[in-house]
Amino acid sequence: MSDTDFVKTRREGNIFIVEINRPKKMNALHPPANKALGEAFDLFAADKDLWVAIITGAGERAFSAGNDLRYQAEGGEMFPVPHGFGGLTKRYDLNKPVIAAVNGFAMGGGFEIALACDLIIASDNALFALPEPKVGLAALAGGLHRLPRQIGLKRAMGMILTGRRVTAAEGKELGFVNEVVPQAELMKEAMRWATMIAECSPASIRCSKEVVMSGLDIASFEEAFNTRFPGISALVKSLDFVEGPLAFAQKRKPNWSGE
Repeated sequence: MSDTDFVKTRREGNIFIVEINRPKKMNALHPPANKALGEAFDLFAADKDLWVAIITGAGERAFSAGNDLRYQAEGGEMFPVPHGFGGLTKRYDLNKPVIAAVNGFAMGGGFEIALACDLIIASDNALFALPEPKVGLAALAGGLHRLPRQIGLKRAMGMILTGRRVTAAEGKELGFVNEVVPQAELMKEAMRWATMIAECSPASIRCSKEVVMSGLDIASFEEAFNTRFPGISALVKSLDFVEGPLAFAQKRKPNWSGE
């Protein structure tokens, strides 16, 4: 995988690791960094041998402090990024799972990146906030919609209307954090979760994510249940759909192809 000055990537088997690489800026993102992240996740989406992604921040201080306001204030060139902040917040067609390994601050857009992921694994010193109202802005990269959907209206408004900081422990209590671990164990824990996912059928995982995310757009459970989402048809036609029961019957580990 190719790297840029702002993003580092590597693969470990079927797992793709993306690191925001602006530690001196607390991994705050400007348009070139957003573009690089978008390109990294384009590669992830297109590569059939990559099944799970982890996104984290370089250094020990921050996952991402959000938008690089200084870059903007100093007249840095601003341009749109097709898939949104961090290359993720407007990426609605990615059915592969993404894990946020949050080390330190996840502020504003940084928190919105994490909310756009499927799981959040946090270090015990992580802090989360949507502080945009404190600087005359609003969390318009998805935070105002994703947070209420993930933790409920009143809990979300308690964060949104105050801009207050929430610890990793409270984030787990509120329901948007899956696990809290010491910072030294963060990537190990994120890899543990990614490995558990990668042990499952990639076709099944893609189908499951699509059905969950698309089903949330349908108010009626009955209608959602009866909807034939494309991922269901793809799963039934996949090699994994044959391999799974066969491996079970033969009492062996499945040889997933994801196809």
